[in-house]
Amino acid sequence: MSQTAAKPAGAARPALGPDASPNLSDLTTLRVGGPVGGYVEATSEAELIDAVRAADDAETPLLVVGGGSNLLVSDEGFDGVVVRDVRSGLDADLSASCELEGPACGGANLTLPAGQDWDAFVAEAVANEWIGVEALSGIPGTLGAAPVQNIGAYGQEVSGVIASVRTWDRATGRRRTLTLSELGFGYRTSVLKRSMRASTSPDGEVWYPTPRYVVLEVNLQMRIGSLSEPVVYPELARRLGVEVGQRTPSSDVRAAVLELRGGKGMLLDGVGGAAAPDHDRWSAGSFFTNPILPAADAEALPAEAPRFPAGDGQVKTSAAWLIDRAGFDKGYGVAGEHSPARLSTRHTLALTNRGGATAQDLVALARTVRAGVRETFGVALEPEPVLVGVAL
Repeated sequence: MSQTAAKPAGAARPALGPDASPNLSDLTTLRVGGPVGGYVEATSEAELIDAVRAADDAETPLLVVGGGSNLLVSDEGFDGVVVRDVRSGLDADLSASCELEGPACGGANLTLPAGQDWDAFVAEAVANEWIGVEALSGIPGTLGAAPVQNIGAYGQEVSGVIASVRTWDRATGRRRTLTLSELGFGYRTSVLKRSMRASTSPDGEVWYPTPRYVVLEVNLQMRIGSLSEPVVYPELARRLGVEVGQRTPSSDVRAAVLELRGGKGMLLDGVGGAAAPDHDRWSAGSFFTNPILPAADAEALPAEAPRFPAGDGQVKTSAAWLIDRAGFDKGYGVAGEHSPARLSTRHTLALTNRGGATAQDLVALARTVRAGVRETFGVALEPEPVLVGVAL
């Protein structure tokens, strides 16, 4: 994924050497996208900064890629430089001892490079009883992308454990650390993400498709304990056999989340025991965000439509519910069951590549679904992936 989100998605990316000339289909979980103008694999922070700075100095379009799970790139490709951060590693400071009883028995201060695989980190966190990311298991992508979109699932968001993010500020040509209060986290957004567009960028400039702030390193502060954070998502609580608000071993939460994701096709091929290939996993995860509406607009929806308080008098509803009730069933394709791009057979919010789809096939499907929801409910769905060279 680009540094815009780490999300449940499709297929694993093949290994590529620094001299390879990949297509974007090799680097994205949707497995679509054409050739790139140039390709760099950064194995150190200095190499990452040098590649970004060289592209900006030459006024060459720049796409920083992590896990590729939040990108839809045109079939014509990207006539610029693609930079992939392949750094990994963990610097952990166990800064408190377990002198307290219960789940809050200590703390860990963790620093990770942006290229670190997200789910590998979650697995290590659960193994070490670092609390706060167990419900974010199974999300493909990297640490660098996680705070950009403020990834969240099953009642947790990564903003709950982030202390600061160290970035390369493309506008000033300097490293800059953004603290939690400066990151401006919201539902699937942050200052990092908003810096990608002129209307919301802090400096009013357009930074696209890579934000102004390129994440170098993420600092996390996590509690240590034998039990998870309170389980707040009803579906997850039912799977665990606990009441909403109860705590349970983090390893149980991780196992339950992986089972739930696997049942919805929201894991990478090969994760969670699925036989590859599974075309329901060839996706960008949830393709549309859940709409946040003014209260009056939410009131106009059918009585049975999901409604959740979203602050400031606004209401969040379910994009999947809207899509399903607008007549788009699981497995829907513009040209029927043999369409190369179809909704997942397990989850209507995922657009999937059935093995031979192009970017335009996926765009046609997304446009059809969005138009149907607008016509039925008057709600405009917003795409979650970063669109490069295509538009809805």
